[in-house]
Amino acid sequence: MLEIRDLTATVADDDGAPKTVLDGLDLTIRTGEVHAVMGPNGAGKSTLASVLAGRDGYEATGQVTFDGQDLLAMEPEERAIAGLFLAFQYPVALPGVGNMHFLHSALNAQNQARGLTEADAGTFLREAREVMAELDMDAGLLGRAVNDGFSGGEKKRNEILQLALLRPRLAILDEPDSGLDVDALRAIARTLERLRDGERSYLIITHYPRLLELVVPDHIHVLHRGSIVHSGGAEVATAIDADGYAPFIGAEAGTAVR
Repeated sequence: MLEIRDLTATVADDDGAPKTVLDGLDLTIRTGEVHAVMGPNGAGKSTLASVLAGRDGYEATGQVTFDGQDLLAMEPEERAIAGLFLAFQYPVALPGVGNMHFLHSALNAQNQARGLTEADAGTFLREAREVMAELDMDAGLLGRAVNDGFSGGEKKRNEILQLALLRPRLAILDEPDSGLDVDALRAIARTLERLRDGERSYLIITHYPRLLELVVPDHIHVLHRGSIVHSGGAEVATAIDADGYAPFIGAEAGTAVR
């Protein structure tokens, strides 16, 4: 599904000089797989998500193909139509834009671009309410502006609601567990597991192993200084929880993650 070879990304620093954030990164995600990326602050995790989604401000080189298409040559909206979705680490508020209208319009825009039948309002609303119940979301949030006045947990749940309704081929989740209590984390994990149907892949970016105990990945990668320095299974998260990143990147990793 996703093939990344020798991906390098630079961004302008405070002085305007180019700063390398991703440096020769290689990664393969096959259809139906769940991959997790962990690493210390500044390793390039969010940059990887931003570059794959097509965010402005990054100069990316290398080869990235998504279902055989040149991802780096595509506009952000083309990537979305192709089936790529990004759940933001810090979801933004859109005052004046109704949540229900936003979600319904996004779904129908994708359906139209793919030559599919548009979802009528009744069908959409019924499915949205079912997903919100699964996420333990207040149904009233659907009638409010997108993320406007939402708590941090409500914003994260709203991102997963978008994922569930849009049903992307590849969902990139940038720290979906940050700022969540145990109940919210379990609700989000429950929905992610339900959507894990063998046709959809996940790339989960996280600092903490607890989400990976609920949504068990096929592969866990340690990112450091813009490249993947180690890949493995559940034992990687266990080692990070116990000893921090030192087993993978040396003493510079600092103290353990708890």
